[in-house]
Amino acid sequence: MFKVLEQRMIVPNIHLLRLEAPAVAREAKPGQFAIVRATEDGERIPLSIADWNPEDGTVTIVFMNVGSSTRKLAALKSGSSIPTVVGPLGNPTEIGLYGTVLCVGGCYGIGSIYPVARALKAAGNRVISVIESRSSYLFYWEDRLESVSDRLIHITRDGTKGYRGHVGRLPEIIKSIEEPIHRVIINGCTFLLMRGSDVTRPQSIPTVVSLNPIMIDGTGMCGVCRVTVGSVTRFACVHGPDFDGHQVDWAELLQRRKMYITEEVVPLRTSRCEEHAIRS
Repeated sequence: MFKVLEQRMIVPNIHLLRLEAPAVAREAKPGQFAIVRATEDGERIPLSIADWNPEDGTVTIVFMNVGSSTRKLAALKSGSSIPTVVGPLGNPTEIGLYGTVLCVGGCYGIGSIYPVARALKAAGNRVISVIESRSSYLFYWEDRLESVSDRLIHITRDGTKGYRGHVGRLPEIIKSIEEPIHRVIINGCTFLLMRGSDVTRPQSIPTVVSLNPIMIDGTGMCGVCRVTVGSVTRFACVHGPDFDGHQVDWAELLQRRKMYITEEVVPLRTSRCEEHAIRS
């Protein structure tokens, strides 16, 4: 069992989960994820690792409460335990000396882009972080990102902070930077990844996206997470999760992610009693 050291909502619907998982903390690298289960009979879900501390053996995950399994995680109390924390899984984000790198994060991706920006800065890059949300009150970890970025830029749908709109404002932002952007790395929801890749393609800026398809075992055995990248079938869990955003078949990925929406809604609507049991 893995002890829950901290579980709290940091902004509406976004939760921070800090776990005691020494083996994962010793090996974790930016861009990797873990498979977790809230209960013995629960669903295995992949969640990006947002931070870790090898010395005290802790792993921090930032997730969005959107379904039955994440609802169970959001109901956990500090001091409780969960049965499964498997990782680190997936390939780490490639970290090199590129020049100026744009790190883009939205929703839970604000948390997972942080260790990537930190590693890029340590490697000697100029790091410009761009974070997106519906409104300014949904931003978090701004202080962390500022500490590893040369500049932090905000985008809000309602215009309450920074640029008004969504990731479609990236061309304008890139133009305002007035220096060549050598690489763009994007973490967050599928729309953010897809739209961000669309707007960087005409500018021929290498763009890396962390894909989040449906996944079960996380080791390449089940094939559920298959995606098409450059007309070749890949498994996101073992070949990714990072891929060239300009080569991803986004239409196929979006269609596959919608396959079980009906099945996901049923347990979400009937999980109130389970949530009460967890809290008790």
